[in-house]
Amino acid sequence: METIKLSGIGVVVLLIIAINWRAGDQFGDEHFDTFSLSSQPNCQTSSELIQEVRVFEEQNGMLAVEAEHFSSQQQTTIRKWALVNRDTKALPTPDPDPAHLEDASGDAYLEILPDSRVTHDDPLIPGTNFSNEPGKIGILNYKVYINQPGKYFVWVRGFSTGTEDNGLHVGLDGVWVESGQRMQWCEGKNEWTWESKQRTQENHCGEARKIFLDIKKPGHHTISFSMREDGFEFDKWVLSSNYQKPSGQGPQEKVMK
Repeated sequence: METIKLSGIGVVVLLIIAINWRAGDQFGDEHFDTFSLSSQPNCQTSSELIQEVRVFEEQNGMLAVEAEHFSSQQQTTIRKWALVNRDTKALPTPDPDPAHLEDASGDAYLEILPDSRVTHDDPLIPGTNFSNEPGKIGILNYKVYINQPGKYFVWVRGFSTGTEDNGLHVGLDGVWVESGQRMQWCEGKNEWTWESKQRTQENHCGEARKIFLDIKKPGHHTISFSMREDGFEFDKWVLSSNYQKPSGQGPQEKVMK
């Protein structure tokens, strides 16, 4: 039998194939949403094919992360977060509004697409362009390290142009707690706006101090965001032990070394 000799690159390729096969067998296809080509035509996929996994560190009760620096993306069959930056050529359609790169932190942001509901006149399709239940559509995961456990308010810098593209959910370590559901934007339309309010039965524009996560232990955690309304544009998020709205583009990221 002839012996086949492999170069160093060949060995690495075989190892990657073997690891992916084993992981796919264990976790199923959805585990690879971040690394697979989108089924949507004209979708920007470069950030998903090579997505550097970073761990962001909380210091002195503050943690900031650029939205596009997620570690993985799940539940993307119906709606998917697409990267918008200076290199973006085309995005999934429909997407009725133009790009909003001016004043976007890091010169990039994410948008949950396609966007089929912008106003009240557009059809509401639960489970497609709207999800009042968190963790069902378009999940973004971020790896963080918490030095000081406790109660953290969640602030998000978002952009909405219509009445129906202004909602989001946030969760912790795979759990979608009530205090992370139904983040709502009413003020600051057509501009990047920081907000931390929860839509309630009494106040559809949201109540202050009700969007927070209780992080009980120091160490590694996963912060996740999921779609509530399609078309939402997501620039940056902050955890803060104090209820204080960030200014401008917000604090800088701190990557754990």
